[in-house]
Amino acid sequence: MLFNTWGLALSIISLCALFLIATASRTAIRVLRFWDPNSDSSTQIELESEIWLSSTLVMYGLGFQIISLLLFVLAADHFSGMIIGAMCATGSFLANSYGIPVLLIKIAGVFIYGIWIILHQLDIQSEHYPLIKIKYWYLVAILPYLLLEIILQTRYLAELSPEIITSCCAVFFGGKEQLGQNLLGTYSTTGLMAGFYSVAAVLCGLCLYQLSAKKLSAPINIGAGLTWILFFILSLVVITVVVSSYIYAMPYHHCPFCILKAEYHGLGYPIFLTLFLAVFSGISHIIAGFCNNLPGLAAPVRKLQTLSARCALAMLCIFVLLSSYHFWAYILFT
Repeated sequence: MLFNTWGLALSIISLCALFLIATASRTAIRVLRFWDPNSDSSTQIELESEIWLSSTLVMYGLGFQIISLLLFVLAADHFSGMIIGAMCATGSFLANSYGIPVLLIKIAGVFIYGIWIILHQLDIQSEHYPLIKIKYWYLVAILPYLLLEIILQTRYLAELSPEIITSCCAVFFGGKEQLGQNLLGTYSTTGLMAGFYSVAAVLCGLCLYQLSAKKLSAPINIGAGLTWILFFILSLVVITVVVSSYIYAMPYHHCPFCILKAEYHGLGYPIFLTLFLAVFSGISHIIAGFCNNLPGLAAPVRKLQTLSARCALAMLCIFVLLSSYHFWAYILFT
């Protein structure tokens, strides 16, 4: 599938992102070696000009990679029509050993790449550029991660073939009585939903506390970040094990990808979008908190934190409502 239209689109986007970020990394290395805000040397003047161009290249490159997650899922759904045994994107991801790792790397990449963009937006709001070395060290660290993502994606596409026989979502996400991998089929619905609503309530309270202009200590910030990560993972499990089957109105159909299909009105798109936005906004608030004491960043940090807390709270509430609707409609009205 490497030369399929979808495969070519994924490869072109990834190679463009790699080219832009690799080009910007040359400036990053020079900044890490020679940056001195107290100097008026020609090297410093050149660097001050270059960082604007390089940062713009990075933002475009990382933006491409964030969007590529959606493209990757859509491509996998398209490939499912060509692969024996596949009924949706799940079957395409299981067609070889690279599909699931690439998907996980791309999901994590949304947050890894997004954090760089947050750091950059804060940095350029201060004339002192207090985050310049931090964000470029981070950029240098991102480059091998991006390279690994592209290598695994290429291997996945290259080894994907219509002759492959794969498993469908009913096997991979099946119940206890099903055969196969049964990745998530043995979880308790009651326990999952109780944990889901409990963590969501804690995060709502956290957002309200943050909006009341309360400054969190570093340990609490770290704990809040881990809670958002826990909620993200728990939400993906809940969507797969509980929510999806109520959307399908089929108790043994558990799949997080079929809800993206037109026959289910594409309900998966707003569900996943609000989840990603809520978690990313919550993490952005925490990342910004660690930058509060840097020169010239007190006001920009407070502005970003207010915006991110409001966005996190709104998206969290919308996500919980969207993901709970079919579950509670069935419980209450049937």
